[in-house]
Amino acid sequence: MRVVKGKLLPILLMLVFALSRIPGLLPTNFSAVYALMFCAGVFFSGALAWWLPLVTLLATDIGLNCYYQSLGFDVWTRSKIIYLVCNYGAYVVLIWLGRRFKPQSSFAALLGGGILGALLFYLITNTASWLFNPFGNPEYTRDFIGWLKALTIGTVGWPQTWEFFRNTLLSSGLFTGLFVGAMKLTADAESPQEKEAGVREPEATPEAEAEPEEAKT
Repeated sequence: MRVVKGKLLPILLMLVFALSRIPGLLPTNFSAVYALMFCAGVFFSGALAWWLPLVTLLATDIGLNCYYQSLGFDVWTRSKIIYLVCNYGAYVVLIWLGRRFKPQSSFAALLGGGILGALLFYLITNTASWLFNPFGNPEYTRDFIGWLKALTIGTVGWPQTWEFFRNTLLSSGLFTGLFVGAMKLTADAESPQEKEAGVREPEATPEAEAEPEEAKT
């Protein structure tokens, strides 16, 4: 199991994340979601690392889509749902990336991992936006130039996509630092017995399982 004090802290983090998604509360693409998915992979135990952040994200996405639908936006079209599914694929990649780190990794390593996750998310989602083009952007032609436009300047009438990328990196760095700091401070406050109980045991390797004949005699 991973280092996390019960299930209270993960639930509190999910609550903070859900509140951070209130429309207009944060700048565009300045979100805690990238850091949260990565840190869930690092610190949350077992299946909790997968289902808790993804279910929370799904619940808030449904709520946001209903809100924007009430404002007259058509958010339930086939292409937009496919694009949303691609986003969830990117979130799964962030959790998977977090699982490659250990809770005991240095603050700098975890901060770098969170920023790397934001970079991967940006590449995956903007490539999906270019490929499926759910909003019908005329600039997103099906060639290399169209893909570069999706990654850099975006479409007319909206901020350039590199500005979204800047906000993605800044928010990922900020919230990863906050989440990692909170988790490490919580781990430091635990007793030695709690820490022992929270550390995931190393998996046995085939070499370790099969003792050589010399060791048995």
